[in-house]
Amino acid sequence: MKSKLGLLLVSFLWTFQVSAAEFPFTVSDIRLEGLQRVEPGLVFRYFPVNVGDNLTRRQLSESTRELFASGYFDDVDILRDGDDLVLQLHERPSLALIRIDGNDFIAEEDLRQGLEQSGVKEGDVFRRSAVDQIRLDLLRVYVGQGRYGADIQTEVENLSGNRVALNIDITEGREATIQHINIVGNTVFSDEELKEMFSLKLPNFWSFYTKSDRYSREKMSGDLERLRSYYMDRGYINFNIESAQVSITPDKKNVYITVNVNEGQQFKVSGVSVAGDLVVPREELEALFLLNEGDTFSRKAMTDTQEKLVRRLGDEGFMFANVSPVPELNEDGTLSVRYFVEPGKRTYVRRISIRGNTLTADDVLRREMEQMEAGIATTEAIERSKERLERTGYFKSVNVETTPVPGTDDQVDLEYSVEEQQSGQFTASVGFSDSDGIIFQLGVQQDNFLGTGRKFGVNLSNSDTLTEYSFNYTNPYYTINGVSRGFEAYYRERDYDASDVSTYTTNEFGGGVNFGYPINDYQRLSFGLGIDLTEINTYDETADIIKEFVDEEGEDYLSYQLTFGWSNNHLNKGLFPTAGYSHRANIEIALPGSDLTYYRANYNTSWYQPIDDNEVWVGALKGRIGYGDSWGNTSYPFYRNFYAGGLRSVRGYQNNSLGPTEGCTTINGVTDCTDQDSFGGNVILTGSAEFIFPMPFVGDKGAWRSLLFFDAGNVYSTDCRETQNNCSNDIDLGELRYSTGLGLSWLTPVGPLSIALAMPLNDGDDDDTETFQFALGQTF
Repeated sequence: MKSKLGLLLVSFLWTFQVSAAEFPFTVSDIRLEGLQRVEPGLVFRYFPVNVGDNLTRRQLSESTRELFASGYFDDVDILRDGDDLVLQLHERPSLALIRIDGNDFIAEEDLRQGLEQSGVKEGDVFRRSAVDQIRLDLLRVYVGQGRYGADIQTEVENLSGNRVALNIDITEGREATIQHINIVGNTVFSDEELKEMFSLKLPNFWSFYTKSDRYSREKMSGDLERLRSYYMDRGYINFNIESAQVSITPDKKNVYITVNVNEGQQFKVSGVSVAGDLVVPREELEALFLLNEGDTFSRKAMTDTQEKLVRRLGDEGFMFANVSPVPELNEDGTLSVRYFVEPGKRTYVRRISIRGNTLTADDVLRREMEQMEAGIATTEAIERSKERLERTGYFKSVNVETTPVPGTDDQVDLEYSVEEQQSGQFTASVGFSDSDGIIFQLGVQQDNFLGTGRKFGVNLSNSDTLTEYSFNYTNPYYTINGVSRGFEAYYRERDYDASDVSTYTTNEFGGGVNFGYPINDYQRLSFGLGIDLTEINTYDETADIIKEFVDEEGEDYLSYQLTFGWSNNHLNKGLFPTAGYSHRANIEIALPGSDLTYYRANYNTSWYQPIDDNEVWVGALKGRIGYGDSWGNTSYPFYRNFYAGGLRSVRGYQNNSLGPTEGCTTINGVTDCTDQDSFGGNVILTGSAEFIFPMPFVGDKGAWRSLLFFDAGNVYSTDCRETQNNCSNDIDLGELRYSTGLGLSWLTPVGPLSIALAMPLNDGDDDDTETFQFALGQTF
């Protein structure tokens, strides 16, 4: 309205001031008056009159309206001075400052972006109409979130220099809470059963955290769709939501919801068939049916079958296949379903591109691809390629997009988008502790060294408990078909007494080479050959059981080690898996010619089962079994014992503290059987049940893992000495130790950090327990 009045005023002023002039006339010059910030070029862009034009009254009137409609001027006066035109311009003020106050629910940055999209931005020409519109838009946003009492007030403050400030005062109001949900018309299912699936809930103890009692339009739409799906998945295909009414109390603080439904009749399936161009044998397609004759109809089962059929056709290269399910009602009150198949042309991959790998080389990713360029595009190969990339552990997320090639109906381009994550750790520290003394450590362990996909590690450490110099290197693709080769070398001086195990030290030197052979995409065999020289150093405080072993077998032990391993890995990710299972088994054998001949076997398993479709709520089970023994005429080396307790096995118990203790110590003919340290055992049993849930209050949930756990485990010895405690020569499951608690892992820039708050459930008098435990370089 104001704009129309402005145009009438301009037309009146122009008519009054130039009506006496003769038209047409030739414009000799155009002068601009009153400009402050608007550039002259902008004026001439909207005023299409040039010097030398033979100007008519109609042309001048139209040009004036165009200039005013540009929105840069509040008023435009046009005068004639001879054959010169004089444009007296009154600029609209500029918006110098936007002040926003009172917003907590919506961030100020988001509000400013919304203002900018509506044409309200600091430094631009001020338009009051745009401000009025943004006020209405903001009110709609707050109402959509259930804040019916929200109020938006705007004030325009005049500043010097033809500038203004826009003050936006927001009263967000309180979210309206749901006081009643009523479902009308349901006879088959109870109100409680139907309301259970709603995300909108009545106020309860957890409402302060879940906000489930706060009404929002989006949640309501989702709940109605879940209600519709619930009935249609149980055979009520004529189910209909007649109305959904939302009533608000006069104080705008409470909401009452009423949903009227018409359930209709339940239908049974009389038959299921497939028709069309069957490029896949009919019996293979029929084997994918999730609905069969006599079943209660389910829309979900019907659409899931449709997806299975499309995927099966995609596995044959028909990426653009169309499968249409058509339910047909029969006169006898039953329902039949027919799937019509249109496979289209067999599809080929023109190009595979990779995006997001700033560190990892392209060839490292491409060697994991099962789908090849110029090959037939299959759903299975595309998804398997994505899965193999996720299992490398180099990437936080992997996504794939399939794009049809323009102008063709049988070619696609694939784009794999990856987000890299920390795939190694770097440690450098100098410190002091009561148990370790002065500590110096420098270490690098990279599973994706310099983006090559090769594993490389160097560790230099020195403390009162451990001095270590080690090196390891593995090339997972030593050959093009996936045979791996690795090397390792180490030198360690270890003080077990300072680690609360036993009073002895070892000097270890060794190295080895190993190879891995793929059986298929999931299974691998590994073989290794190594050499190890271990020297045992004993002291007066050393337990008699160790002194006796040294007297019998000597202090130095050279062994030639052969290792065999097998793994079957179906986990969906290398770090923080959420689905799948894994089995790993290996055996280490000291070969003939070694000073001590023994074997040591391990079996580890893990299983992850998502509870929800987004795989953020997950159940997990883990287990480990280990057994070692001697063969030939030598004893089993005690320094190869298993240990349990700590973050790696049974949380809540001190590291390596569970199981048999070392026994008595004789010094100068005096025997002392008190204060015995952990000695470990040749048998280990551990297990864990975990409930994984999303980490609250963090944005990047992919870098965190939070869980509740229940642990069980212990170590045993099948060759006990009389002086040992907690040792019975057999495996007594009644001696298993249990704990429960909360765990947290975080992928920091220098490696994973894991923390556990644990409570032992059946600790004995001699057990050492810890409530708080943490480790850098380890995940749960």
